[in-house]
Amino acid sequence: MNNSRTATEEPPRIEPGTDAPFASIAASLRAQGAAAALDLLSEHLAASGEYRSLLDALLLKARHELGLPWISSGSLANLPEPQRSQYEEKYVAAIRLVGSKFLESGDIPTAWAYYRAIGETEAVARAIRDYRPSDNDDRLGAVIEIAFNHGVSPERGFELILNHYGTCPAISAFEQLPPHEEGARTACAARLIRHLHRELSVNVRAAIASLGQVLPPQESLIADLVKGRPWLFADDSYHIDISHLAAVVRMALYVPDREVIALAADLTEYGRHLSPRLLFEGPPPFEKIFDDHGIYLKALLGQDVALAIAHFQGKITAENADEADACPPAQTLVNLLVHVGRVDDAIDVASEHLAGLPESALACPSLSQLCQRAGQLERLARIARDHGDLVTYTAALLQSRSNG
Repeated sequence: MNNSRTATEEPPRIEPGTDAPFASIAASLRAQGAAAALDLLSEHLAASGEYRSLLDALLLKARHELGLPWISSGSLANLPEPQRSQYEEKYVAAIRLVGSKFLESGDIPTAWAYYRAIGETEAVARAIRDYRPSDNDDRLGAVIEIAFNHGVSPERGFELILNHYGTCPAISAFEQLPPHEEGARTACAARLIRHLHRELSVNVRAAIASLGQVLPPQESLIADLVKGRPWLFADDSYHIDISHLAAVVRMALYVPDREVIALAADLTEYGRHLSPRLLFEGPPPFEKIFDDHGIYLKALLGQDVALAIAHFQGKITAENADEADACPPAQTLVNLLVHVGRVDDAIDVASEHLAGLPESALACPSLSQLCQRAGQLERLARIARDHGDLVTYTAALLQSRSNG
């Protein structure tokens, strides 16, 4: 008697009915053996969508193939090698298969529970990227939780938050991104800047049209829309949530894309026209949020660079240059100088105001990194010696010797 079906043999069908599956399994076992009965069991559970039970069936088949007892009587760790490793491989394959079944059925949250157990994310990430929620989709919150908070596909998760929950939750979500997730932070910031710029442009154009004014060309910048139209801001008027505008402008500091930086700079032009009564002071060196960010962002685009350097140099005072404060104006100036290719000047600023600070306190390249980038390790050694920093002095000597 054969123990399994041949490749060309038609598998027995399990007819509908409460007892039919049990009878079919028993008949298959009598006629064809254990392997065939297990195959039939798995096929039935897969076809009927009973994926949780399918996992148990696949593990039962694995036990049969490895000659293990049908019913487990102890911990997997108690199995001898190589059976333990072989069973683990089959266990992972079974979980992966069941997870894929849930993905095929559109149940991303349940699928994630399986893939997470084996430390795999790519299949779930692909499903999330392809996920298009319908109206009132009760899976949306759970999918966002997996994509964004579990880090399976943070950029797609952020997109879902922005598109379905709005700007305010998206800003809050952005602030929760870990600093080391640079790629995700950059992509999310760029998406939010584009979104807010598009929204503000639509709102301003609608305000112009509401008074019967001739609309500028569709591709006009916001700066062009507000130019010569002070009445747009009369009586403390505004066309978008100002706290959202300020938050999004600040995000532009994380974005390398010139096109997105230009959109953010355009947003600052709108902010500069707002009534002073609507504005609030930001953290240094961007106390005047829209003016200061506008100067900085335009310099990143190569506009009025000397003016920007002088502007932020002037913000370094004896008070904020205190080492305990990590001197945000000096760090901002270092970043600006590095961006415009003036690394030597950045070293001067860093050596005067940031030497001795740990890298964890910096939002700009450290003095050591700047000197390494400029190939000025001897200069780093001199500065470290002047500041009594024996560790950096030694590191500079060793690196110089290594490069030698």
